[in-house]
Amino acid sequence: MILPNMASANVARIFGAKGYNSTVITACAASNQAIGEASEAIRRGVVDIVLTGGTEASISELGLSGFCILKALSTRNEEPDKASRPFDAGRDGFVPAEGSAILILESLEHALDRGATILAEVAGFGTSCDAFHAVQPDETGEGAARAIRWALADAETPPETIDYINAHGTSTQLNDAIETMAIKTVFGERAYKVPISSTKSMVGHALGGAGALEAVACVKSILDGVIHPTVNQERPDPSCDLDYVPNVARQQRVDVVLSNSFGFGGQNTCTVFRRYAE
Repeated sequence: MILPNMASANVARIFGAKGYNSTVITACAASNQAIGEASEAIRRGVVDIVLTGGTEASISELGLSGFCILKALSTRNEEPDKASRPFDAGRDGFVPAEGSAILILESLEHALDRGATILAEVAGFGTSCDAFHAVQPDETGEGAARAIRWALADAETPPETIDYINAHGTSTQLNDAIETMAIKTVFGERAYKVPISSTKSMVGHALGGAGALEAVACVKSILDGVIHPTVNQERPDPSCDLDYVPNVARQQRVDVVLSNSFGFGGQNTCTVFRRYAE
């Protein structure tokens, strides 16, 4: 029962789902990539409808010990509400979290045939590998930039049409600076104009489940016209000098969203969500 595919196997067994079944195990990029791979299965005509997303229950003595040895966790134990602070100069590591989010993806024809309420479109997907280090991201940001470019190209969406970026934003020194660098590489001067925020600033880092939770945040931004903030922005970091929607949510029409997820092993996955136009 510890095999990685057993979660989806058990769901399939309970509901009698006998079609396509896959488990993505690309660390903190996993559930973002699962959504992208599910959309690809629909495009290929393998399936009409897919349950996809991610779940994580990683808070255990063994798991936390490993992250502590890596010095990846915040040590701001006296102020837990301020511990997760992506892109802030005082960030010192991520806050582990648990959670799950599941999305129903289906072909447009299938959704229309059953009279579904369509919330948004998965418009594009890109994934790359740094091929650099087991746990550290490529210091040039090129691997992340490559995944962003490929997702935008897949969606046939130029950078200037992106209304919002949901960042990986882990609150670690390396990730936040390198993600900022990657966004600048792809977006150029536009990087300073597009709002960016980190869901993890408020809910922590759910590792393999994070991308799915953030996908829900992206879709809600499209539906509600609200971009959630990156909280705990107190001290600007010169290496993180973009618009991270500091501390207060922003009312804004959002039609196209880029969601970034990066994981150990140099895994980079980006997905583009778009408002559904009837």
